[in-house]
Amino acid sequence: MNLARAIHFDESDTQVFHNPARTGEWAISGGFEFSNWGEGDLTGKARQAFANGWLGLETFGRVTFVAVTKVEEAEYTALLDQLSQHFVDIYGAPSLDAARTVATEELEHMSELCEGHDANTLLTVARELTDGGVAEAYRTIQAPDAELEILAVHGDVE
Repeated sequence: MNLARAIHFDESDTQVFHNPARTGEWAISGGFEFSNWGEGDLTGKARQAFANGWLGLETFGRVTFVAVTKVEEAEYTALLDQLSQHFVDIYGAPSLDAARTVATEELEHMSELCEGHDANTLLTVARELTDGGVAEAYRTIQAPDAELEILAVHGDVE
């Protein structure tokens, strides 16, 4: 099974997100965080997190790009436990069992987004508020298709 890890090409995420995710941590869409948001909530760094931030599952910070990679069963189980506890601690889920159901749905959704993609395929998310709530769209960037400037930093030796 595949999931995705946070990836950084530069330091921009540290400038645009209140709480940037750590490079290498597992990530999910995390759109649930914005389910009760309105236009008035979309300012500054919060707007950036809403517009295109994936949710890291260790720091619960945001990241712009994630890369598809294989997840081991033990890692998946640990992520499920972490996310379930997060739903209890932060969102007031009535029990770990109740939270586990939602956490399972979130991880399965991310696994479906990653399904069929080669390792290191990059994913981006774009969100908008609609009359029906938060709408998410996803984009994939195949590693061979990525521009060299995205994957490497060039400098002058002189």
